Amino acid sequence: MNALIYENTGGPESLQYRNEADPIPGARDVVVDVAATTINHLDVIQRNGWFAMPGFSLPHISGMDVVGTVTQIGDDVSQVSLGDRVVADPSLANVPDGSKLAGMGDRYGELGIIGATVSGGYAEKCLVPETHLHVIPDDMSWNQAVVFPTAWMTAHHALFDVGQLQANEVVMIHAAGSGVSMAGIQWAKQAGATVLATAGSEKKCAQAKELGADHTCNNRTTDIAAWAREKTSGAGVDMVFDHVGEALWAASLFSLAPRGRLVNCGGTSGNAPVIPNLGYYYHMGLKILGSDPYRHEEFAQAWKQYCRGDFQPMVDSAFPLQEGAAAQEKLLSGDFFGKIVLQP
Repeated sequence: MNALIYENTGGPESLQYRNEADPIPGARDVVVDVAATTINHLDVIQRNGWFAMPGFSLPHISGMDVVGTVTQIGDDVSQVSLGDRVVADPSLANVPDGSKLAGMGDRYGELGIIGATVSGGYAEKCLVPETHLHVIPDDMSWNQAVVFPTAWMTAHHALFDVGQLQANEVVMIHAAGSGVSMAGIQWAKQAGATVLATAGSEKKCAQAKELGADHTCNNRTTDIAAWAREKTSGAGVDMVFDHVGEALWAASLFSLAPRGRLVNCGGTSGNAPVIPNLGYYYHMGLKILGSDPYRHEEFAQAWKQYCRGDFQPMVDSAFPLQEGAAAQEKLLSGDFFGKIVLQP
């Protein structure tokens, strides 16, 4: 099979498009012919050597979002069939014995993740345990399906399992042009929340409005905390959903209502934020919650909800797999709205 692989960390030049051995399934495994994958920030972070997930090793094939067709099955596979169109759950918790990917830990520690710690979708074929595959409806396109695993699951888990977002609450969502935030806007609106979205340009703010955000602002030119209080009649927001980190940390805290909560799932602008006023933080009873990995059973539940819902799975652009380096550079530029797709 052809694959985009790197043997050493470094810049985009470290990615090599070359022929690799096809995966061979264990008794409970499936080989998926990859129709599409996406670019995620972790792909670039690990390639550059800035951070690595526990269990990561070189050489590595990235790609946490995998959709495609089942073309080979292990001897004991019973949950999917040859020819099925499937999406993969990349989190390798609860993998059964009989799979080559079993035994990688639970949700914490050295949790295996397709495309993050084991080979993923930057290839023509990908090995997946049968228990981690879900059938794609006939009327759903590859692009509609491929945006789901990382971005939509991250947002769903952070908002509801961790943040306990309720109908009629107000949530602020930063970086509205990212896949995770676009998913968060739509999940929150479906749940009956009011959404305040921030982005780095007027164009992205307008696009966030089209996705359902009730109010938007340019986070590079606006006093976000003052804006949030204006839009909530002085009360502040019940929740901030953040994966930006340092750049908007203080603004997020000062935007919260008393006993409000900040749910964080990343730090694309930096991982060392400063709490600007500890007295204010404890006097207001604020909560900072880390959004941990989702539970295995959550994926199937959220996937069913996604398939039933009237969602807009935005794709910014698509690149052939051999141009994956250019696709990653586009992600780093910030000049995108939605997911960037790779097609083997």
